[in-house]
Amino acid sequence: MSITGSCHCQKVTFTIEGDIPEKLTRCTCSFCSKRGALYAYFQPRQLALKAQPETDTIYRWNTKLVAHHFCANCGCSLYSDSPAFEPDGKWDGVTRRLGVNARLFDDLDAAEAPVTVLDGRNLW
Repeated sequence: MSITGSCHCQKVTFTIEGDIPEKLTRCTCSFCSKRGALYAYFQPRQLALKAQPETDTIYRWNTKLVAHHFCANCGCSLYSDSPAFEPDGKWDGVTRRLGVNARLFDDLDAAEAPVTVLDGRNLW
């Protein structure tokens, strides 16, 4: 199955090869709580992004390990490219994952989806 979506201005569109997870994730870290995204996680190879290079903008903070992508035109949070951390915080140093903002998915009411809360405020 394919998932499609876009930012508000539609200058960034995407297709994800895969299914919407049964539960979305809301992170409570200082950045994510202000950002308001609900994340669906995928492997990088699953995302096909269509955007002009100047439209897909990146913000990094703290350790710089996570690249938070957003649309430079409308400001929508697109996805975060991060290490694939295990629940105990370990990482193999190589494997990445994408937390895609499910609020941008076509034909999904993210406000109605089941959500798991990740205690990012206390994990990192």
